Amino acid sequence: MAVMITPSPYTVHADWLPEGALFLWGVRAGGGILDPEELKNHLFAYHEPSFYGTFIDTAEHEDRDGVALPALEALRYFCDTPALRHAEAKPGRELASLKAMAPMVLEALEAGRFVPDYEQWKQGRLRWKLGLPDAPEAAALVRRWADALAAEWAAEQPELRQALRRLETAAPPAEGADLWLDEEDWLVAIGWVQDPSPFRTCLRLVEPPAARDGRSPAGGWRLEVALQDRRRPDTLVAVSPAGEPAPGEELPPAWADDLARVPRDVQRWLHILPWLRDEGEPERLRGELSADEAWEFLAQGSLRLAEAGSAVLLPAWWQRVRRVKPRLRAKLKSSVGAADGGSLFGLGQLMQFDWRLAVGDMELTEDEFRELIEEKRRLVQFRGEWIVLDPDQLEQIRRAMKRIGGKDGLSFRDVLEMHMLGGVPAGENLDGADNEERLMMEVELNDHLRGLIHQLEHSAEIPRMAPPEGFRGSLRPYQTDGVSWMLFLRRFGLGGCLADDMGLGKTIQFITYLLGVKEQEARPAPSLLICPTSVLGNWQKELQRFAPDLKVHLHYGPQRLKGSEFEETAAECDLLLTSYTLSHLDEEELGRVQWGAICLDEAQNIKNAYTKQAAAIRRLNGDHRIALTGTPIENRLTELWSIFDFLNPGYLGTLREFNHRFVALIERTKDPEAVAQVQRLIRPFLLRRVKKDPAIQLELPDKNEAKTYISLTPEQASLYENYIRDMFERLEKLTVMERRGLILAALTKLKQVCNHPALLLKEGHAHWRSRSNKVERLLDMVTELRQEGDRCLVFTQFVETGHLLQHALEEELGEKVQFLHGGTPKATRDAMIARFQDDGLPEEERCGIFLLSLKAGGTGLNLTAANHVFHFDRWWNPAVENQATDRAYRIGQTRDVQVHKFVTLGTLEERIDEMIERKLDLSQQIVGTGEHWITELSTDELRELFVLRREWATG
Repeated sequence: MAVMITPSPYTVHADWLPEGALFLWGVRAGGGILDPEELKNHLFAYHEPSFYGTFIDTAEHEDRDGVALPALEALRYFCDTPALRHAEAKPGRELASLKAMAPMVLEALEAGRFVPDYEQWKQGRLRWKLGLPDAPEAAALVRRWADALAAEWAAEQPELRQALRRLETAAPPAEGADLWLDEEDWLVAIGWVQDPSPFRTCLRLVEPPAARDGRSPAGGWRLEVALQDRRRPDTLVAVSPAGEPAPGEELPPAWADDLARVPRDVQRWLHILPWLRDEGEPERLRGELSADEAWEFLAQGSLRLAEAGSAVLLPAWWQRVRRVKPRLRAKLKSSVGAADGGSLFGLGQLMQFDWRLAVGDMELTEDEFRELIEEKRRLVQFRGEWIVLDPDQLEQIRRAMKRIGGKDGLSFRDVLEMHMLGGVPAGENLDGADNEERLMMEVELNDHLRGLIHQLEHSAEIPRMAPPEGFRGSLRPYQTDGVSWMLFLRRFGLGGCLADDMGLGKTIQFITYLLGVKEQEARPAPSLLICPTSVLGNWQKELQRFAPDLKVHLHYGPQRLKGSEFEETAAECDLLLTSYTLSHLDEEELGRVQWGAICLDEAQNIKNAYTKQAAAIRRLNGDHRIALTGTPIENRLTELWSIFDFLNPGYLGTLREFNHRFVALIERTKDPEAVAQVQRLIRPFLLRRVKKDPAIQLELPDKNEAKTYISLTPEQASLYENYIRDMFERLEKLTVMERRGLILAALTKLKQVCNHPALLLKEGHAHWRSRSNKVERLLDMVTELRQEGDRCLVFTQFVETGHLLQHALEEELGEKVQFLHGGTPKATRDAMIARFQDDGLPEEERCGIFLLSLKAGGTGLNLTAANHVFHFDRWWNPAVENQATDRAYRIGQTRDVQVHKFVTLGTLEERIDEMIERKLDLSQQIVGTGEHWITELSTDELRELFVLRREWATG
């Protein structure tokens, strides 16, 4: 029978996230927040662009769990996605307003009926007019959403992109300023609409000649009126303020009808900048400016004229000079970093340096800088170059020099950050200025530090450490490199991600790292290791094997320590082991300790930055942070950000900044420059080695993969067809949620039929013989390999299948078969693994066949005693199967590994196999989405996916 899903009624509400996205959450009729995954499955059941909700992120906002929907994606979702047909979901007032407005917003955007709001811009806000009716139920939310949409839409239109950039970068007018222009003039000025006249009336500022000593004179700046040909911008004709040609100039005849606008334009300038009026004749334009007045005109007046739609011609060097922001440069003294012996210097040690001020290509000493300040001029010529000395920037420089030169100083961590990022903002954000307006501080390294940081960027050049005395085992060369790299980063307090391929020994490298810390440091603080529950036992065994002298405490189970007792125990141990689940539940205890190192095993567990678990882990206090993972990116680039924000908080910016700079470009367009930038950013802090890299010299044996194709028995074929027929008869009569439930139930039932009919009929394990060709084939292959002395792993998705196979194999082969699944207690799990791996046991106690559920046994286990791996039923994501295979194909494996993938012909399993083959070249975010997307296929597509091809059913 199909499973009928009938969720309780709920209401969907909407709010706005600071990251620039809509936040949707569901509230049940009886109270309580709807689970965000369930909400995502409901809302995006028909949304193909997000692959039916797969690419939609869950989020947390104001203590509510929901989903985050970017502005433009929300518009397309509201307009293109059919309304939910199940009555259980009801939109709240805010969401109803958004959905109602969406078609009108889209129509306005597509028709180009949107313009910047002039009145709002004059108040310093970038808002838009779309001609939308009022939405009193959610006016503020609709307005914020529409504003975000208009900006994103304009950014995608080549003809509007430049005008939008001009809008975003132009300074708003001063409060109370009279711009003396209407909205149409303003739209012309910013380039949103075109001016039809043949020329522009321009106000030109001409600089004085430089003095012989390279310094600028105190005055001599001239103002001139010139007309610029719109078609040929290089053509300029000097005229008087009345529009008459200057001596020796000639005007094109076609301009004659428009010359009357010249005196009007001049009067407009004077209205906007009254201080340009001639003192004797206020209606006339001044012809000369002092140096301070020239600065005022360059820095402020020209901008006000440009904002009002006037054309201003400034000296060619001004655009370069005004864009060049002074950079405060700390030139480290030659002795800094030249430590004695093997110890370098602490992370917090202050650096000795001399100040330099870099302006473009020119570098001023501190004395030269102070000399220019004393002249109290904002625009000066120095060494033949113009320099802008903006008062606000001077104040930032003074504050930064005072702060860094004081007790805080410039630490080695500051030096590293400035070098890696090419500079950092100096000091605190002054007066709420944007980052673009803040003074940037750089570091000029001496030879010694330059060499050290070169090692950080080129891990192969880091000196290789000798194995610690407490290590019981041997390390491969690349493993020694990995340990040396982690210890090298620890000296600078920088986190690192050890992203070695599965099976290359990340566990043993971290254990050696712990021993190295204990050997090198007098009284190291305790370290914390957080890992999945399923591998806690594996870590205990490996620690006991390779580092028996380490004091290890397991923080797990109902009897785990709390309060002061926890703190005392943690302080006495070298390493505390716990699980990801407890990292959130016991955050209070874990947060009380200053950990010497915090390590995350299978760090992809914090890939979703919005989860409470990931947030809790980032809040823990640790001197050094390490991530161990073979897959730093599983589905989306933001997963990499989440791991790196744990390792080195703030290094990749905020999540919003990272999304804006990289995610859209890389995930949508695969922009090669953006990819290269991310690679450069993460390279110093990510060490990645793969098994087949010749430099690894792993010399693993071969891994041979083969598919075993099996037909259905007549009983299986009959059950399969009957179930399909019943499903399609009911499918069109169901609600959306009932339809989804039926399809998901069908996936499970049909896979069970392919495995063995007794699973569907719930008959138990007694009558298993001669009813499933797949079971019979597995028995034949396992019998043969056991006769040859080989051992095997058998993976299945279903616990019921595992129990049936365990019964059949034990009955057929007469030997004990182990089965590990999610319900296996930890102690039993550990004993199973030890028994399978132990070659020293008597023959009657050995285990040669190990059954595992794919979810419980697919990661984190070392089962190299097996040289055969069976995938009894297929999963959608080849990466999941590969992870399971790598339980046997890893370091320690000395024999070729044979991988057998069973496929039942003519059934859903064969379609799964075909789809995996077609999608191997696509991102795993498509392949690795599980089964939920199948529920959104049309009935015809479902029929093609499910229906049995009779030629493969045995008769």
